[in-house]
Amino acid sequence: MTQTITPRRMRTLVLLCLTVIGVLLAGAGPASAHAALTGSDPAQGVVVDKAPSQVTLTFSEKVATSDDSLRVLDPKGKRVDAAKPSNVSGTSYAVQLKSGLPDGTYTVSWQVVSADSHPVAGAFTFSIGAPSTTSVKVVGQEVGGGVVGWLYGFGRYMSYAGFIVMVGGAAFVLACWQRGSGVRPLQRLVVSGWLSLTAATLLLLLLRGSYTSSGKAGDIFDLGLLGQVLQTKTGAALVSRLLLLAAAALFIAVLFGAYDKREDEEKRDLTFGLAIGGFVVSAGLAASWAMAEHASTGLQPGIAMPVDVVHLLAVAAWLGGLCALLVALYRSPTPIESGAVRRFSQVAFGSVLALVATGIYQSWRQLGSWSAFTDTSYGQLLLVKIGLVCVLVGIAWMSRRWTAQLADTAPAETRQREKAHVGTASTTAEDTTAEDTTANGSAEGEETAAGGSEASGDPERAAQLARQQAAVATAEKKRLRDADPHRFGLRRSVLAEAGVAVALLAVTTVLTQTEPGRTEQDAKAATASSSSSSSSSSSSSSSSSDASSGALTLTMPFDTGGTDGKGVVSVDFDPARVGGNELHVYVTRPNGRAFDVPEVKLALTLEAKKIGPLPITPDRVTTGHWTATNVQIPMAGDWKVAVTVRSSDIDQVTVSKNAQIG
Repeated sequence: MTQTITPRRMRTLVLLCLTVIGVLLAGAGPASAHAALTGSDPAQGVVVDKAPSQVTLTFSEKVATSDDSLRVLDPKGKRVDAAKPSNVSGTSYAVQLKSGLPDGTYTVSWQVVSADSHPVAGAFTFSIGAPSTTSVKVVGQEVGGGVVGWLYGFGRYMSYAGFIVMVGGAAFVLACWQRGSGVRPLQRLVVSGWLSLTAATLLLLLLRGSYTSSGKAGDIFDLGLLGQVLQTKTGAALVSRLLLLAAAALFIAVLFGAYDKREDEEKRDLTFGLAIGGFVVSAGLAASWAMAEHASTGLQPGIAMPVDVVHLLAVAAWLGGLCALLVALYRSPTPIESGAVRRFSQVAFGSVLALVATGIYQSWRQLGSWSAFTDTSYGQLLLVKIGLVCVLVGIAWMSRRWTAQLADTAPAETRQREKAHVGTASTTAEDTTAEDTTANGSAEGEETAAGGSEASGDPERAAQLARQQAAVATAEKKRLRDADPHRFGLRRSVLAEAGVAVALLAVTTVLTQTEPGRTEQDAKAATASSSSSSSSSSSSSSSSSDASSGALTLTMPFDTGGTDGKGVVSVDFDPARVGGNELHVYVTRPNGRAFDVPEVKLALTLEAKKIGPLPITPDRVTTGHWTATNVQIPMAGDWKVAVTVRSSDIDQVTVSKNAQIG
């Protein structure tokens, strides 16, 4: 005995899908930086003898800058940059400084847009002459958050969903079920996809200026920001998408208008033209993402962009066609033919092959190493996506089994319907004969005939009878459709596929807003290399005969074991000799940003002379910067410098390194 999915169960499934979307999007947070700071001049935390003429920042990829993208603030928080930032070479950008800057600690703050359209911000300090207190709060800046960031993420999800539903639904009609062009639920599905994509594109265009700059909701309708957006690569992509959507509207009108009214033989001639035109428009829409996001920058963009287009089209053909099949199975007044289901199964299989091929290339391009799967956020999200795809393929395999059984029982199903139709007609005839036999004479027969002619003469009564007959016929078709165990099994498996597809789309949306693993690892390597070079240079200076030549810098990575507990701690001794020394401690995240930890402590031990540990508790100057003055080194030797970093109330770790001091 089969069961039908009641409206209550349908609502429950929809709520579950929406919950999955909400959890994934809520956990996404602000968009991660896709361009990472790999170097600067002056370097983070250094003390220079004289004021530099400019500050130069080097990123992992090209970025877009505005007048306020790079700012340099003095200890009182006043700007000391004298010009607009400029691109000095490749991925390096510089801003000129005012002349005659006094000694003290200066703050460099930046906010730029990476080549793949995502905003990135950060800050660090350097000192002229000697460090000083500063009123500027140096925190790891985050952009793309708040209400504007949430709306932008929601707009991205809706744009992907609209594209998939519109393109996949139209492809399903043309390639699998041409009679579906006259099915109202399918028409509404495709049109709703077009409306969602259009509305989401307009929303993204309005939000873009605020999303990449101030993040304020009040700037959404700022025409000045909108004008700046239109001059960017992302703005051009969004405008191109709107123009292509106008062509898509014409395509949909023909598909559900003139195409639907044609006879089957005439449809064959029009199908080829619609298929070519629809493919061109769909590829153009997919290219509007490829030309402005991950595929447009980094390694092999000339290959990556066409691969990304194929990937998006395959996703739309599979998942969008799946939505159309679900609507056809549940909402279509006429049962979908088994041949149409079989054709979609073939299209879905080809789409999965294309997704596997393009997905492997994209994974290699964005990760670069096996370790990035577990060491980066992008890799971890990609593992979740791969898992969902495997689940989806498993359910699709079950759907293919139901499809095969549905195809095998198609002739029997047709005979069953014909038999039911004949049985209904025979029953009606028998009932009519019985009524005529039990009638009281010809007078009652004449009265019945008169009533029939009266009904035929009353248009309202005739229309009511026609509606009743149509309702009875529809109910009979639905009963026969739901009574087929193979069709019911197919409906259930397709519904499960659609539920997993919703979660998969949410993960994909979050993935497009996450820093690629290759970029994250390259940034970490560049930061480590820079720190190592600085440490090596300082160690060489301290071991030379000229004791006053410079400070000693020790760099040690740490991991407190808690959430967000990884970082790098750098310890500077100046002048790194016997007697009083000035100590500076800098705590940064792996990407080079200042790390706001609650406590840092040090201990010095000279094990050869059994001296120590000598505790040192530095004072906090600003975020990620701690200092102590007149730190006494009693004698020269190979000192063990142990640093304890506490990142939360319960998470802390002690790291150490030996250094020759004195």
